Amino acid sequence: MAIVGVGVDVCDVRRFAASLERTPTLLGRLFLPVEVEGRSTESVAARFAAKEALAKALGAPGDLAWHDAHVLRDAGSAPYVALHGTVRARADALGVRSVHLSLSHDAGVATAFVVLEG
Repeated sequence: MAIVGVGVDVCDVRRFAASLERTPTLLGRLFLPVEVEGRSTESVAARFAAKEALAKALGAPGDLAWHDAHVLRDAGSAPYVALHGTVRARADALGVRSVHLSLSHDAGVATAFVVLEG
């Protein structure tokens, strides 16, 4: 397999929380309930960074829908990204066969790193 794309993003947790407070509908525009229920603000910010990193790895086309990439985590497993719709179409066009995701948050910063393999 070859690397098709790489993306990284950081998110200031305090700034992200202020955006959510200022615009209550933002959370629903960015995430499905299953992505954020029961998660800390730091964890949600990391998931936002993951969606941004994924978009960068895909070449940042402007037509990707936020709800077409779901950042999920099954009990006892690492987080992963489920692709649908516009995001799946772009990944398929690039020949993506697997998506690798790493999330972290510390000292008020959430970070995500995405590697796409084809």
